[in-house]
Amino acid sequence: MRPERNQAGAQPPAWRRRTRGEHRWPVVVAIAVTIALQLPLPERLMFGPRWLLPGLTTLLVLALLVVNPGRIDRQRRLERSLAIGVVILVSAGNGLSAALLAYRLVEGTADQDAGALLVTGAAIYLTNIIAFSLWYWEWDRGGPAMRAAGTVTHPDFLFPQMSTPDVAPPDWEPTYVDYLYLSFTNATAFSPTDVMLLQSAVSLVIVVLVVARAVNVLR
Repeated sequence: MRPERNQAGAQPPAWRRRTRGEHRWPVVVAIAVTIALQLPLPERLMFGPRWLLPGLTTLLVLALLVVNPGRIDRQRRLERSLAIGVVILVSAGNGLSAALLAYRLVEGTADQDAGALLVTGAAIYLTNIIAFSLWYWEWDRGGPAMRAAGTVTHPDFLFPQMSTPDVAPPDWEPTYVDYLYLSFTNATAFSPTDVMLLQSAVSLVIVVLVVARAVNVLR
C-alpha cells in the first residue's frame, strides 16, 4: 500500500499511515500486573471468591493470545470482543474494590492496620491507572487495529509528538506505553479533562480517604 502524501508532497507522520501494528505483549504484562495487585486485597473488598475475577481475566487473556499472539494489524471481531472483555473485568473488579474500600473507610469498618490499609489503597490506585490506560489504548482512533490500518486520522488524544512532529522521529506513533504514561500523569495530577474526569475522581477519593485513615490510625 502506497503511503498518502499531502498537498506539499511530504509524507504524513507514521501515526497517520498504515503500519505493522503493535505487539500485544506490553498489554499482557500490564494485565498480569493487575492480577498480581489483586492478591493483597482483603476478600471482603472483592467480588465473589478471591480467584474468580483473576481467573476469568486470565482465561480471556489466554484466549486472546490463542486468537492472535503476534502483532495487532487488522480488526477481528472476536479479538476485539475478548480485548474489551478483559478491560471490563479489570475495570469492574477494581471499581468495586474502590467503592467498597471507600464505603468501609467512611463507615469506620476498614482495616485498623495502617500498613495493610496503605498496601490495599496502593493496589487499587495502581490498578486504576492500568485499567484506564487500557481504555485509552482501546478507545483512541478506534483501537490498535484501526490505528495500524490508518483509517481514522483524527486522534482522540493529542500527544506532544503529534503537535510538534519536528522534534519526534519520523516513524513515531503512540503505543501502549504512551497511554500508560498518559494514565499515570492523569492519576497523579488529577486533571479534570474530558473522559479523564472519572479516573481523576477515583484516584483522588482513594488517595484522600486512605491516607487520612492511615494517618488517623498511626496517631
